[in-house]
Amino acid sequence: MQIAVLTFDGFNELDSFVAAAILNRLKVKGFAAYITSPTPEVTSLNGVTVQRQRPLEFASDADAVLIGSGMRTLEIVADQALLSGILLDPARQLVGAQCSGTLLLAKLGLLGDLPACTDLTTKPWVVEAGVEVLDQPFVAHGNVATAGGCLASQYLAAWTIARLAGLREAQEAIHYVAPVGEKAAYVAQALAAITPFLPDAASAAAA
Repeated sequence: MQIAVLTFDGFNELDSFVAAAILNRLKVKGFAAYITSPTPEVTSLNGVTVQRQRPLEFASDADAVLIGSGMRTLEIVADQALLSGILLDPARQLVGAQCSGTLLLAKLGLLGDLPACTDLTTKPWVVEAGVEVLDQPFVAHGNVATAGGCLASQYLAAWTIARLAGLREAQEAIHYVAPVGEKAAYVAQALAAITPFLPDAASAAAA
């Protein structure tokens, strides 16, 4: 499974790196998450400069795309040339966004009238874009998910794994990265956040 972790200048390290690291725990299952950027290098909000692993165009072909946040998101959503190069299709891809990445999804027209999650700083801009913001860390509607808060990146990663490989694989991935002595609690919390929004849960609720 090829996964694009969209990462722009001013990015939040926790969003991009935590999600990518958890997803890449499944390399033996064929998962590969890549830092995907419009420029050869991007610098984080704390001054960490990294080289991209894939160009922005890669996102169009990826099985899943996760969009992190950053301090320059308002500039990004105002750049129509850049937005036109982000071609995503929830009909055939999983698409997730975190914090100000949710604003990017809204501007791309991928949220419509669906309620979403974001961080407290970004909330007014997402509301202004016409999206209802939920007071919770994670929500998914079909193939589109949003999360709020830096550490909610684990939920986006777990949801992506659950959708592409199964809930057991997601549980094992979170168990691996969780703190010693708190693994059961971390796994339970992650599963509580994502399982109501998995296809099987939706089917069970309708039964």
